[in-house]
Amino acid sequence: MARKLAQKEEIKKGLVDGLPIVIGYIPIAMAFGILSKTSGIGFLDSFLFSVMVFAGASQFMALNLLNAGVGLGEIILTTLLVNFRHFLMSASLAGRIPKCGKKWLPLLAFGITDEAFSVISFKEGELSREYILTLQMISYLSWVGGTVLGYLLGAVLPETIQASMGVGLYAMFVAILIPEAKKSKKIAFLAILSGMVNTLLSYLEILPQGWNIVLSILLVSLIGVYLFERKEASYE
Repeated sequence: MARKLAQKEEIKKGLVDGLPIVIGYIPIAMAFGILSKTSGIGFLDSFLFSVMVFAGASQFMALNLLNAGVGLGEIILTTLLVNFRHFLMSASLAGRIPKCGKKWLPLLAFGITDEAFSVISFKEGELSREYILTLQMISYLSWVGGTVLGYLLGAVLPETIQASMGVGLYAMFVAILIPEAKKSKKIAFLAILSGMVNTLLSYLEILPQGWNIVLSILLVSLIGVYLFERKEASYE
């Protein structure tokens, strides 16, 4: 009885803590659904995109790459590199869920997003499976539901408004980049350098456009590791 009450309490906490994520996800997911519609992607494909990927920035990026005619292999590799941080976030939280069976870990890892990780990591003490799953489930449903709503809404919007939604793609990346760039000059430098490297590679036309992005990410990431290692070493 006491265990069931504790589980209900954890579920309630997950619902309350996940509400801000839901409020933030729905409009962004709607923008993705509308952009999918205007990009010529079918309803089922757009729906499965959010169901199976569930990664906001990567979905917008993949949509842009599809529109640019980039190959499937380059899109998959680029998405993997962009989302590599999720391995670290999942590993960080796994150590705080001592009573969670191993069979639940893949599901918990799938539901980890930047926003979910931020909220969950601030919760004090041990984490329960019920709390995390509840928070992740309402976040997931809001993202998928927002995508469907946006796609359906895109079908009734005037063509001029649908076309203007393409700006939302760039606004999404700017909204992600600017706050981080303000925190660190190194991050701002790496972001600018990444754009310069990609522009240079595109101008030289040595590789296909998709591989230009992959190579830019790898090169600038290596430079970033060197810069931040020097910073850490200076503190020792």
